[in-house]
Amino acid sequence: MKKNIFLLLMILLNCSFSFSQKPDPDFHIYLLMGQSNMAGRGKITEDLKKLKHTNVLMLDSNYQWVEAKHPVHFDKPKVAGVGPGLSFGMAMANANPSAKIGLVPCAVGGTSIGKWTPGAYDKATNTHPYDDAVKRIQEAMKYGVIKGVIWHQGEANSSGEGSKTYISKLTELIDKVRTLTGNANLPFVAGELGYFKPHYQNINTVLKELPQKSANTAVATSEGLKDKGDATHFDGPSADELGKRFAVKMIELQSVQKTGNSKKATK
Repeated sequence: MKKNIFLLLMILLNCSFSFSQKPDPDFHIYLLMGQSNMAGRGKITEDLKKLKHTNVLMLDSNYQWVEAKHPVHFDKPKVAGVGPGLSFGMAMANANPSAKIGLVPCAVGGTSIGKWTPGAYDKATNTHPYDDAVKRIQEAMKYGVIKGVIWHQGEANSSGEGSKTYISKLTELIDKVRTLTGNANLPFVAGELGYFKPHYQNINTVLKELPQKSANTAVATSEGLKDKGDATHFDGPSADELGKRFAVKMIELQSVQKTGNSKKATK
């Protein structure tokens, strides 16, 4: 009986703490969204395994902030590997030495953009990609400030008619995330698909329209990056490089935002 009372008191104390906690303005949080190339499928080599930064954390599958390391994502644990998230976070930490950086992995391999809408279910992973991301974003917002989104997705929409409605669906998603985070100008950087398959260029072509369709957005190029041998996924070094390119564009958007202007950026 006494043990049960003690446990109840501890629960109440923890709840009280969570409600009184205020987000740390120096904890800059970034959302990692999309499908497998954002989640990461590159081989974790010994060099990439060692990558870390004292000021970069990630929100794990148990909603705990832990040291960021590869793999950042856990959508498909058996194949999760190197993605762009960690190098992106490290670059943002180097650009903001006084801040802590938090990465919120939300990507789900194999998901089309249609799965990134409220209520949509992905049978392959038994997840609701958008709804699950919302839960993780809301949890992250208790601790810090959402500073931006990086997005890599489109392989699943690159054939046939999928690319024709892609930008309209992507801008709808951007608007939803901005509403959720309470920031109508939240910086958003999309990454090009790899130059591995001709039809991937269908998405890359329409992505060029994004900065004109939605303010404070940019596109990170994937030119020169290599696949892991499957003509679909970036290898480890290329995913790492893509993360740095995401950071360059994010910093560019943020610096323009400080001047009070919206940004129409290109590759």
